[in-house]
Amino acid sequence: MNKSTINIDVALDDTRMVDSIQWRASDSGAETPQAAKAMMISFWDSAEKAALRIDLWTKEMMVDEMADFFYQTMMTMADTYERATRHTELVEDMKKFAQDFYHKFQEKQLKENKV
Repeated sequence: MNKSTINIDVALDDTRMVDSIQWRASDSGAETPQAAKAMMISFWDSAEKAALRIDLWTKEMMVDEMADFFYQTMMTMADTYERATRHTELVEDMKKFAQDFYHKFQEKQLKENKV
């Protein structure tokens, strides 16, 4: 059996705010740890029928980056759901929601930047 390992290092400042996130995967081919400004990890606990999550972001993560991150995450979640279920209609709904979310974010940014 093959085994792959993912290591995540999270550095905190004195107030326990996330200062940096670095990750390395044994199968990635990257020589050095990779930096990230945010991460979302979900695990399924089948005994409890519950999703367990770790959501972290650094102080440097900008609001527009967070919107991009959420949009891309929702789109890839929809792709994953489609591969797992073949529920195309639901996938289209998920992607439409993600697109609507992103357009609303862009409109909000335009309004805030005009003030």
